[in-house]
Amino acid sequence: MAATTKVTGSLLFSVGVAAISSFQFGYNTGVINAPEQIVKDFLNFTLQKRTGQPTSEFLLTSLWSLTVAIFSVGGMIGSFSVGLLVNRFGRRNSMLIINALALVGGALLGFAKFSKSVVEMLILGRLVIGVFCGLCTGLVPIYIGEVSPTNLRGAFGTLNQLGIVVGILIAQIFGLEYIMGTENLWPMLLGFTVIPAILQSIALPICPESPRFLLINKMEEEQARKILVKLWGTQEVDQDIQEMKNESAKMSQEKKLTVLDLFRVPNYRQPIIIAIMLQLSQQLSGINAVFYYSTGIFLDAGVKEPVYTTIGAGAVNVVFTVVSLFLVEQAGRRTLHLVGLSGMAFCSLLMVIAMSLKASNMWMSYVCIVAIFGFVAFFEIGPGPIPWFIVAELFSQGPRPAAMAVAGCSNWTSNFLVGLLFPTAAKYLGSYVFIVFTFFLIIFFLFTLFKVPETKGRTFENITQVFENKSQGTISPSLLTEKDSAADMSNNDPVKDTSSSAL
Repeated sequence: MAATTKVTGSLLFSVGVAAISSFQFGYNTGVINAPEQIVKDFLNFTLQKRTGQPTSEFLLTSLWSLTVAIFSVGGMIGSFSVGLLVNRFGRRNSMLIINALALVGGALLGFAKFSKSVVEMLILGRLVIGVFCGLCTGLVPIYIGEVSPTNLRGAFGTLNQLGIVVGILIAQIFGLEYIMGTENLWPMLLGFTVIPAILQSIALPICPESPRFLLINKMEEEQARKILVKLWGTQEVDQDIQEMKNESAKMSQEKKLTVLDLFRVPNYRQPIIIAIMLQLSQQLSGINAVFYYSTGIFLDAGVKEPVYTTIGAGAVNVVFTVVSLFLVEQAGRRTLHLVGLSGMAFCSLLMVIAMSLKASNMWMSYVCIVAIFGFVAFFEIGPGPIPWFIVAELFSQGPRPAAMAVAGCSNWTSNFLVGLLFPTAAKYLGSYVFIVFTFFLIIFFLFTLFKVPETKGRTFENITQVFENKSQGTISPSLLTEKDSAADMSNNDPVKDTSSSAL
């Protein structure tokens, strides 16, 4: 039987400090939206002063688009670089090291106006912050997943998404005109990211390194044991130590894995495809497009200050992430993801209908608002938090960093494409643009239904064994139900043949 664990202060402190990086990702994602017009005015004024010529609308729009989009480009670079740091320096130390990027990026953004520097500081600062956030999206789920006990891994994994949505909400609030969304204070708004970076840099040395990293990568069994006892509040960690030893012995017999090996080796092929599809289900669900389009809908509905309604949507983001935190260990990952995708599909279809009819029926605008809030709520129940931490659960210690790099890069790339293509799609499709996302949501629902296993209550070794048997044709992960998982764990049987189980 696995150790009986409890929520200790050390565990809460460690995952809370790690989640500061998630906050950074959310904050820097949302912070650029509020001061859009003010930053555009800065770009226009700076370029005119440099060239002595009026700035064309095309150049101004292009520079603004680059300022926004370069963040996602940096995110792609950072997320794909996770493996370069995480096995060399460790999980905790890697988070500590990359805070240097937050300090550099924040300083570039904070002093851009003072230096009257557009390309050299503003755009470069957004790129550096993007690289930092890309690294955060890989490092945080790995660290939280490896320090959390099996029975709490899903709940603590959801804290990653909670940090993101709280960061977005704080960015929206700080961006209000009477706080920091002003001509004088917008550099402070963008440069604020250095504050959480400093706080985390002070707190991280107090947090323990991942015990799995210490035992499997560094062969420091006694130190790993001490950390497990401290984090989990129990002396009964022998079974967990043995699991790590088994994984370490298995790793020693394998060659060093590359990203290409994830697609070549049969044992890893299905889990990496699942990891990529889950990340795509998050970004191609249309969540960012909904936030992009929501202001116009709120204005059409007669909302005089749509910014407050947008903040309201951000609050819904936070509330339902907390709901997911409490549900994930009861309902399971797969179930919540299916509920979220189906709910979003219904809400997106409702948006299409309401937006098509709002010209002839004023009440349809209010239906649109309800649909948007529902869309956001269902996103945070499943597709928001689940893809980030379930990827870390699908892979053993060896391939986990490479898998997180591939999954993170898929997420950032799809995010970039949605931001780039959605305005054009909305221009040509109008109110029917969300039909595209409804189609994607249905595809991802069917994929999750038939291909994604339930990882609730399973050890990393147990989950890996399932895919190994699958590659040998003896088990289907899609048939791994919660009932099967519970039975396997109680019998301490690594793999159970569930070929006769029903979905």
